[in-house]
Amino acid sequence: MQVIGLCRFSYPGEGGFQVAHASLEKRIAYLYAPERLEERFRFLECFNLPSIRAQTDPDFTFLIVIGDSLPAEHRTRLAALCADIPQIRIEAYPPGPHRPVMKEAINACRESGRGPCLQFRLDDDDAVAVDFVERLRRAASQVAGLLNDHRHIAIDFSAGHIARPGPDGIEAVEIQQPFWTPGLAMMFRPGVDLSVMNFAHHRIARKMPALTFPDKAMMLRGHNDHNDSRQGPNTRSFDLAPLDAAGESLFRSRYNIDANHVRQVFGAG
Repeated sequence: MQVIGLCRFSYPGEGGFQVAHASLEKRIAYLYAPERLEERFRFLECFNLPSIRAQTDPDFTFLIVIGDSLPAEHRTRLAALCADIPQIRIEAYPPGPHRPVMKEAINACRESGRGPCLQFRLDDDDAVAVDFVERLRRAASQVAGLLNDHRHIAIDFSAGHIARPGPDGIEAVEIQQPFWTPGLAMMFRPGVDLSVMNFAHHRIARKMPALTFPDKAMMLRGHNDHNDSRQGPNTRSFDLAPLDAAGESLFRSRYNIDANHVRQVFGAG
């Protein structure tokens, strides 16, 4: 089975954002604003990439999609952050309809003859547990027979954390949230060219069989003022508290996230 993860790094697509913009130029200006982009890089460095770097099953592809308009200095910085993770592919695409472009990017990574394709998606401020790929592949092998009757199956890990980094470390809260994006994956029957981006995560259980594992922390959702999901009128609030020594140890063991590195990066000017 092939495993593909997707991360959109400030890709200026048509659709795919809660924040609306009057033109493509305004969207690009918003996405590439220095303050916003600096925050995205810091989250990627401290949350997302450490969890990908430490996967116990190294047999996967992690696709980072950027816009072809991302300035050269930011492309260079991104490539440097990812240089030691061989599973990462950085691909640049011109602006286009969000879901079709992401589907095209994922399918360009698919390899024939590897059986079902497992796919997941992360925002640049999200993370997964270090054994996410391992557990995903094991769960998929256990339920693969369902593909005889269904084109796709959802595999969900519902336990984890919401976390906010800062110069003083990490504030967090435990969560149980079924079908949240960072803990959700899909398995596709060979020959089906749909992707994980073709389905809204909150409606996934209406579209296919779904298996949920609630047993231990498997996903982390980053919390910050630039979260696209926090721009709507019905934004939920969460009571986050600073991690103590045990909490910091848990984040290191489950997500490969180092609170001291967070302090260093987010304490920089």
